[in-house]
Amino acid sequence: MSFTADVKAELANIKDLQCCSRAELSALLHVGGAVELRSTGLILTFQTTNNAVVRKFLKLFKELYKVEPLTMTKKRLNLQKNDIFIVEIEDKVNDVISGLSLMNKSARFFQGVDEKLVSKECCRRAFLRGAFLAGGSMNSPSTATYHMEIQTFSEPLAEDLKKLANGFDLNAKTAKNKRGFIMYVKEAEKIADFLRVSGATNELFSFEDSRIKRDFANSINRVMNCDIANEEKAIEAANRQLEVIARIEALSPTDMPKSLEEIIFLRKKYPESTLHELSYAADEHYGHMISKSALNHRFRALKNYLNELTFEREERP
Repeated sequence: MSFTADVKAELANIKDLQCCSRAELSALLHVGGAVELRSTGLILTFQTTNNAVVRKFLKLFKELYKVEPLTMTKKRLNLQKNDIFIVEIEDKVNDVISGLSLMNKSARFFQGVDEKLVSKECCRRAFLRGAFLAGGSMNSPSTATYHMEIQTFSEPLAEDLKKLANGFDLNAKTAKNKRGFIMYVKEAEKIADFLRVSGATNELFSFEDSRIKRDFANSINRVMNCDIANEEKAIEAANRQLEVIARIEALSPTDMPKSLEEIIFLRKKYPESTLHELSYAADEHYGHMISKSALNHRFRALKNYLNELTFEREERP
C-alpha cells in the first residue's frame, strides 16, 4: 500500500467520542459528499476509493443515525486498481444536513465549517482527520519532496481547514488547482505534527524513521562530496607545486635554502598528500612537524624562488 493508504488505515480505526464522531462524519461529507435532488427528494451521497474509509463512514453513520445506507461499488475506468465505493443516504437526510452542519446560512452545501461542531480541541482534531480520510494525500517520506494536502471543491472549506490546521501550528496554506481547492502542508516537521494531531501515531513513527534515515543518508553524501572536492583540490594544488619544482630543477640552482630543499623532498616523495599529511611526514623525516601555514608559506616561497631564478637567467648576457 501507499503511505497515504497506510495513514488512512490507521486513522479509520480510531474510536471517537460522540461529539468527535459528528465532527469527523461532517468532515467526511464536506470533502467527499454530494447532494442530489431526485423525484423522492434530497439524497446525500459519499464516494471514496478507500475500503477502510468507507467502512469508517458507515460505522459513524450507523452509530449516529441508526440508518443503513445503500452502498454500491463501481468499477473505475482506464483499468485503475481501486473500485469506487458509493454510499447513498435517503432516510433522515434533513436531520443529517442539520446535525452535521452541511448547509450554510446562504443555503449552500459543503461551503465551510460550523464552529459549533469544532468548539472542542478533540473535535477539531476529528474534523481534520475526517477531511484527510475523505480527500487527503501524503507523499511517502522516502521521496525527495514532503507534501500533504486535502482536496476540496470549496474555497471557504479549504480556508476553514487551513484555519483549523494552523490552530495546531501546522503552517498550512491553500491553493487552487484543476479540481477545486487544496489545503496543504509542505514542511516535514509540520507534516509529522499533522500525523500526531490527527492520531496516526504508528505512521508518525514510520514517517520520522524514514525521514531520519533519508536525512542521515543525505548528510553522509554531503560529507563524501566535500571530501572528494577537497581531495581533488589538494591534488590540483600538488600538481601545480610539482610543476614549479620541475622547472626549478631544470635550472639546476646551487644556493637553494634548506627550507625549500625540505619542501621539495616532501612533495616529490608524497605527490598526492595533503598539507596536513605533509606536516606529519616532516616529523617523520626531519624530527619536527611543519605546520600547514608554514608549508603554505614555503610553497609560496618556492614559487618566488622560481621567479627569481628565471629573472636572473634572463638578465645574464
